[in-house]
Amino acid sequence: MGIINWREALLPYEQAVDEITAKLISLKREYDVSGRHSPIEQVTGRVKSIASIIEKADKRHIPLDESIFDMLEDIAGIRIICRFVEDIEKVAELLRRRSGVDMTVIQEEDYVTHTKKSGYRSYHITIVYPLFTVKGRQEIKCEIQIRTLAMNFWATIEHSLRYKYDGNMPPELQLRLQNCAEAAFQLDNEMTTIRDEMLQVQRTIKTRDFIVNEIVNNIHNLYFHAGVEQMNQFNMRFAELCQEGSVEKLSDFNKELETMAEIYKVKYV
Repeated sequence: MGIINWREALLPYEQAVDEITAKLISLKREYDVSGRHSPIEQVTGRVKSIASIIEKADKRHIPLDESIFDMLEDIAGIRIICRFVEDIEKVAELLRRRSGVDMTVIQEEDYVTHTKKSGYRSYHITIVYPLFTVKGRQEIKCEIQIRTLAMNFWATIEHSLRYKYDGNMPPELQLRLQNCAEAAFQLDNEMTTIRDEMLQVQRTIKTRDFIVNEIVNNIHNLYFHAGVEQMNQFNMRFAELCQEGSVEKLSDFNKELETMAEIYKVKYV
């Protein structure tokens, strides 16, 4: 059995995690810029520690040689957090669409519909990611976990306790965790009932922020043409409207500024 050069062996996994994470964050940015609701709220990535890899290999009776990288599918891991349960399937579909383009989906495990006995809920997708390194093309297996904020909170606590008790968690604690898992899922269900209202608020906030940025740009441009007194009036109105928070009034004010900008443009042509 050859000695594994861990630093060299894990480097491609680190590169793959970085690339996949960057692509998913870019995808979220596309949704944000277009003003659409993004099913992706957060993206994080990690490569298993050497100790965790060895521990898992030992539990599965996998020899500590190069074959360990073929037999373990979660050395590279990506976690995608969603706001709503419905977003989990949307993210899964986004990944399926990329299969054969810049990754290949090889396995899916639905622990949202088919909850584990412990109460664990999450959607797992295992992919093969083509990585191009100085040594050539490598195919890296990566496990992507998709879950809501509530599911992630529960899973983080459960993982810590499971580690503390080394798999021998007291039955009463297991029961309490199961009850907490159900409470977390009920929270997700409640959030679904007010989803449309929450999304409307988000759209309103994004619209307001966009208009405010436009007003700032228009005021800045008018500084070169309008008088000092007039600019002071613009700034005072802008501050008052921001405090009031009416998107409609901010929009009307922005249209007024745009009209003035056009007038000055014509005047100084």
